[in-house]
Amino acid sequence: MALRLLYLTFLKILGWMALLARSKASKNAEILVLRHQLAVLRRQVGRPQSSWADRAMIAALAQLLPKALRGHRFVTPGTLLRWHTDLIKRRWTYKRQGPGRPPTRPSVRELVLRMAADNPHWGYRRIAGELAGLGRSVGASTVWAILNRAGIDPAPRRSGPTWAQFLRNQASGILTVDFVHVDTVLLRRVYRMVAMESSTRRVHLLGVTAHPTSSWAVQQARILLMAMDDRVGHARFLIRDRDSKFTDAFDAVFASEGTQVLLTPVRAPRANAYIEHWIGGCRRELLDRDLIVNERQLRSILAAYETHFNTHRPHRTLRQEAPLRPLPDPGDPDDRVVRRDLLGGAIHEYAQVA
Repeated sequence: MALRLLYLTFLKILGWMALLARSKASKNAEILVLRHQLAVLRRQVGRPQSSWADRAMIAALAQLLPKALRGHRFVTPGTLLRWHTDLIKRRWTYKRQGPGRPPTRPSVRELVLRMAADNPHWGYRRIAGELAGLGRSVGASTVWAILNRAGIDPAPRRSGPTWAQFLRNQASGILTVDFVHVDTVLLRRVYRMVAMESSTRRVHLLGVTAHPTSSWAVQQARILLMAMDDRVGHARFLIRDRDSKFTDAFDAVFASEGTQVLLTPVRAPRANAYIEHWIGGCRRELLDRDLIVNERQLRSILAAYETHFNTHRPHRTLRQEAPLRPLPDPGDPDDRVVRRDLLGGAIHEYAQVA
């Protein structure tokens, strides 16, 4: 900006020297032409845009004009004074800090909310102490304000873990059961009991019947315990819904093995999310794409899907492994891959040729 001002000053000096060699009549004629051009421009331009150097040059040259002519410029004396005031303000302006305490960094806020979510029994003072141990000095009142704005009770009176947190924490010892029903071609509803070991996602498909009763459910519970064999002792909890077919006799079968039965809330499928997710996937991948005629056909296709689910289908929770099959060693990218069709092509499996 300063170089531009020096450049404009140098040009004006050269122009001034050139004017000394011209006659008075020529100068007067040029003034008249310039005044007319300025009048034309004023009709076309509402407010001219000028740079800082232009303002300084105009302010300096305006001092040489008579007072009667200064009012005819597009820069008024008031404008010149305002420009000068702005220069003084910029010269003596210091960095100011707004009132109040400085804002909390977003990373600290995210960490506070993360600690509150991971530890429902922690209060705002406990979180502030944990932050101090990490080298982040945050006042307890600041933590209180962050939690309050996020809609979280700052005091340790928050409710216990959610069903999702409970399922993740106790997955290694959880067994879930439910019913999957299918409407046949003849509009006859058929039921099949399904159970899942949450730790490994292994599925057990039990009996098929059109008339499930409480005694039939108890029989399927005994069959399930025999199928699990020595893994029964690892099942600390059994999660089931409030279906009337699950009676006290059904719960007693698992209680005899030291398994505690937990009932899900009413109309809360997320409380039994693992088995509900499997039922939804089975419908989308198989049942909704086939016509079931009778119980025998349902038993056959679900047995094939059970084998596919336990030995081949990848699971993100298991690092893309299947419940009963670890990932193979990386092979040669040029190895040939073959496709196996299951259930008439409804499901495809891929494998490398040995």
